[in-house]
Amino acid sequence: MNPTGGPSGGDRPRGPVRPGLRPTAIASLVVAAAVAGFLGWWFIRTNYGNLPDLNWLPGLTLTGLAVVEAVAAQNTRAKVERRAGSGRINPLLVARYAVLAKASSLGGAIFAGAYGGIAVWAISERSFLRAAEANVAPAIAGLVGAVALTVAGLFLERSCRVPPSEDEENDQGAPPSGHR
Repeated sequence: MNPTGGPSGGDRPRGPVRPGLRPTAIASLVVAAAVAGFLGWWFIRTNYGNLPDLNWLPGLTLTGLAVVEAVAAQNTRAKVERRAGSGRINPLLVARYAVLAKASSLGGAIFAGAYGGIAVWAISERSFLRAAEANVAPAIAGLVGAVALTVAGLFLERSCRVPPSEDEENDQGAPPSGHR
């Protein structure tokens, strides 16, 4: 470290430091889903008598959001890759989509875990409680919608990636296109 607190001589990053989002780690989504699954199972197990029955609306809403994000991902990918007839895209819109995608994939994972925990409890208790039997289908619908939202969020996030320009490829030591 130099006296100003920055990196010393050989530790300096090359070129300007560019802000950006890191790709969503699948492991963090799995951990979030597992924690939410346990908490959902525990909560429903300890408080079931005090809660109303599940309904279909949340699962359908999650599925609807997943469809909207999947369509946005397809359109964004076509525009980022500059496919014929796709038009141009606003870079700020791509940045907003990337943030939406990260939030959706994490939110979807959390909902998937929670609905999964509730579904596990309802399936295990359905032979003892008639009300648990009624909650199996909405819990599974919520689980499916949440998984769909997670997948759509990951697809949208990957669709927002801009391919490196020729200048960036040259800076990384790759041969210029057309040269071998």
